[in-house]
Amino acid sequence: MKRKEPDRAGQGKKTEAVGKEHMRENGRDTEEERWEYGDLLYLPHHISVRHPPMSVADRAAQFSPFAALTGYDAAVQETARLTQERVELDESQKEMINEKIQRLLEQLRKKEHPIWKITYFQPDQWKEGGCYRTVAGKVKKIGGIGTELVMEDGVRISVEEIFGMEEE
Repeated sequence: MKRKEPDRAGQGKKTEAVGKEHMRENGRDTEEERWEYGDLLYLPHHISVRHPPMSVADRAAQFSPFAALTGYDAAVQETARLTQERVELDESQKEMINEKIQRLLEQLRKKEHPIWKITYFQPDQWKEGGCYRTVAGKVKKIGGIGTELVMEDGVRISVEEIFGMEEE
C-alpha cells in the first residue's frame, strides 16, 4: 500500500529525491532504512518563515527551576533564624545602670557629649525573643520623658532594654 506523500511547503518531491539520494550515497539504501517514515530521516532541517527562532536565553528559561511553593524558602529561613532570650537583670545591675544614666544626664546638662558604649536587647518583630546589640557613639538626648536614649546617628534605645553601659 502506497501512502500519500505530504506536501512540505516547497519541499515536495525534490526534497524526497534529495533524501533518497543522500541515503544511497552514504550506503544506507537498505531494506531496514526503508521503513514507513524512512524518507524523512535525511531531509534538511525546516526553519519557519512565520515564527522566528527562539533565543538561547528564552530556550534555557523553559528548563530553569521554579518555586512550586511560593514563599516556602522564606518561611523555612524565618523558622531557622535563631533569637536570644532576654536576660533579666537583678536589682544591683539595674541600680548600676540607673547610676550611669544619671551620670549621662549630668553630662548632657553640661553640654558634654562623651562617647558611650551601650549594650541593649532588641526584641524581634516576628518571633519570641530578640538579639543583643552594642552601639558606641555620642548620646544626643534622653527623650520620651526619660524612657529612651537617642544617639547622634538616630538610633533609639529604650531604657528598659539596656543591658550594660560604659563610658569610653
